[in-house]
Amino acid sequence: MQEEMETMQREQAQAPKALHRVAESLPALGIVAAVLGVIKAMGAINQPPEILGGLIAGALVGTFMGVMLSYGFASPVAVAIKTRREEDLNYFTCIKAGLLAYLNGYAPQICVEYARKVLITEMRPSFYEVEEATMLAVAMNRKQEEQAAA
Repeated sequence: MQEEMETMQREQAQAPKALHRVAESLPALGIVAAVLGVIKAMGAINQPPEILGGLIAGALVGTFMGVMLSYGFASPVAVAIKTRREEDLNYFTCIKAGLLAYLNGYAPQICVEYARKVLITEMRPSFYEVEEATMLAVAMNRKQEEQAAA
């Protein structure tokens, strides 16, 4: 189970890593755009200030776009993908914790508690929610057994 979880983690990490590499390279691409814009502006150095100002502004827009796309779009999206995938993998860790507790001979209620504690706080059901769901499942099983016996 551990090997499968590690394989899943490696596979799920590929897309966020690739997107993060793109995010890291975008500011450099913006600098290249700025340098090319400055070279173009220097080629028109004899033009009036209005034209020269527009060319310099175009060079600065390249830098702005590189930084904006990196820190404002690509990097946050990579982090969001990584976080979502880690949350998905956390469910398998939860199941693993419950199974290991059961295999070590703990009572079912303790096994559920081991599994529940692995989940992040926002996703973790309270003790009472688990108890209520368990009692509901027991009641439904009894009802099904009674219907099958009748």
